[in-house]
Amino acid sequence: VQTCALPISMLLARQFYALKPSPRFAYATIGLLFVNISVGGVLTHFAAPPVLMVAKPWGWGTPHMFVHFGLEAILGIAISTAGYFLFFRHEFAKLTPVVASDAKNERPVPIWVTGGHLAFMAWAVLNAHHPALLIGGFLFFMAFYEVAADWQSELQLRSPILVGFFLAGLVVHGGLQSWWLAPVLSRLGELPLMLGATVLTAFNDNAAITYLATLVPGLTDGMKHAVVAGAVTGGGLTVIANAPNPAGQSILAKFFPDGVSPLGLLLGALPPTVVMALCFILLR
Repeated sequence: VQTCALPISMLLARQFYALKPSPRFAYATIGLLFVNISVGGVLTHFAAPPVLMVAKPWGWGTPHMFVHFGLEAILGIAISTAGYFLFFRHEFAKLTPVVASDAKNERPVPIWVTGGHLAFMAWAVLNAHHPALLIGGFLFFMAFYEVAADWQSELQLRSPILVGFFLAGLVVHGGLQSWWLAPVLSRLGELPLMLGATVLTAFNDNAAITYLATLVPGLTDGMKHAVVAGAVTGGGLTVIANAPNPAGQSILAKFFPDGVSPLGLLLGALPPTVVMALCFILLR
């Protein structure tokens, strides 16, 4: 799910932000986007870094994620999106469609190119825990990209490489943080733990929060649920809260006069964050 942040941001840039929405409308949209992408990662055990960090240590698979997190996430996303639409329905009506000057020059993407991308995505998911096959598939994808370059967007490797280095550093050095984290988490109940994870995520990265939780022995199932739910709930509050957010910001920042304001993003993401928190708390 979270790998869709880049194409979704590109789609919003062309179909929404190019229409020059009001600042309040623009920040509410990017806030909803970041929260939904973060929470949508709980539908499987491989779609989001914070879930990927705990899936193997805690033995969580896709059926577990969908039953214990997915249903609440789907409902929360539906409520947040419906509320956003109802609140801004009049501003939607005021948007004037703009036809891009180069739209008539765009060529349709051949079906074999689309099918190739889907096949490589499926290969990556199926072989996520087999580095040799995963890297081999990536090399073949690079060759495929060159062959189909006429129908491809620019290949952006900087953001995913930086995310990879961050997660690798987290795994290598994260164990050094267990000395203070274990006593803190062991003293918190489920609700304070979830709220604490949500707040901490805004100042860190939600993958860091969940990985550090795996280093704490003796967490109950309820506490594990609380820390993961809190980490993904707070993933839209800031740009650094979730790995895909910087990619989305880099695409959409040009539509904000002074760049994406941290306060504006916080206020825009706060309503869907509250909705998601209530869904995880009340529907568990």
